[in-house]
Amino acid sequence: MSDANIRIPEEAKDRLAAIAASEGLSLRAYLARLADSLLTPQERAERAERARIALQKWNGYSPTASEEQDLDAELDRRLMQAAGR
Repeated sequence: MSDANIRIPEEAKDRLAAIAASEGLSLRAYLARLADSLLTPQERAERAERARIALQKWNGYSPTASEEQDLDAELDRRLMQAAGR
């Protein structure tokens, strides 16, 4: 395992360390677990494509590119609203 130096604000490091400690983990272990739990943009695109194919097979759902953009915009709007922004 290699080490990496990452520059982040002290407040962010302290917050992450507190979260890690609350879960009984070192900051290093917490960050490794966090990295394992997140998807890369390519992985997200692959998962979305598999979901699109499954929906199309299941119920014929096959949105156009324009419909997908509209749905993405609506989801973004709702997420912003839920976040109180």
